Amino acid sequence: MQRPAFLTRARGRILTLFSGDPAGAPAWVQALETGDDAGYFGPDSAVWEVHSGIPTVVAGVRALLMQTLHPGAMAGVHDHSRYRDDPLGRLSGTVRWVLTTTFADTEQARAGCAWVSRLHDGVSGTYTVSTGEERSYAAGDAELLTWVHCVFADAFLGCHETWGGPIPGGSDRYVAEWARAGELMGVENPPRSRAELDAAIAAYLPVLRRDDRVDDAVRWLRNPPLGRGIGPAYRVLFAGAVASLPDRYRRLLGLRRPWWPALTATRVLLIGMRALLGRESSSRAYTRRRLDRLGLA
Repeated sequence: MQRPAFLTRARGRILTLFSGDPAGAPAWVQALETGDDAGYFGPDSAVWEVHSGIPTVVAGVRALLMQTLHPGAMAGVHDHSRYRDDPLGRLSGTVRWVLTTTFADTEQARAGCAWVSRLHDGVSGTYTVSTGEERSYAAGDAELLTWVHCVFADAFLGCHETWGGPIPGGSDRYVAEWARAGELMGVENPPRSRAELDAAIAAYLPVLRRDDRVDDAVRWLRNPPLGRGIGPAYRVLFAGAVASLPDRYRRLLGLRRPWWPALTATRVLLIGMRALLGRESSSRAYTRRRLDRLGLA
């Protein structure tokens, strides 16, 4: 049965949003079929389970909200990011890194992380801490690398815990496995359990703060220029991301938990998106072709 034209357009728009291609199979996704090994994870890994799940759609929003709370990370986004001029390009670039690290063979995964690191080479500047002192930053600083790794891991895991299914080996196994991605990005001694991850994020509390830049970024994240077709659905996902945050970080962001059942509405929307996009992502399908060729499926 042929899909109605409006659903086909919606599917293409969503796939373009996350991959840069209306079919969901840009060149970097097709490249996942190539390579000589299973990569750093594999079909039975916790990372595959979490990153294949539709809750990752919300995780990206949650991670960006958390990232703004560190004044060094926020300064880097404010001074160097193209998110206002090319929000889709920035989003698809992040998706490309996550999925390449997750599904590609080890050579491509390392190259993908090196590509991101090169993009960050020129990201540096100064920011003002709460005491008024001016402090320098660079994207490669150990403090910022660890912060970004932790908030992304927390977002992926937290959204899967809220809307996803069981994780092979549980949350601790996911954090331990994804620590490898942190190491590839230069993070020293990343967290390897859920408790360590929570503690690592909480350790930043004396540094985290809300200011005009954070408020500006949150306003933009609440209502980015996605158009009438996707905008209403995105606003539900944004509300779900806010509702899924721990109270202390939501308060730091100056946000309130929605009065309406945002978690339930997000669950319904994610079920609909999964039905629209299909049970298996194109990145996972191309990866399975590689594993079949290598006899590792």
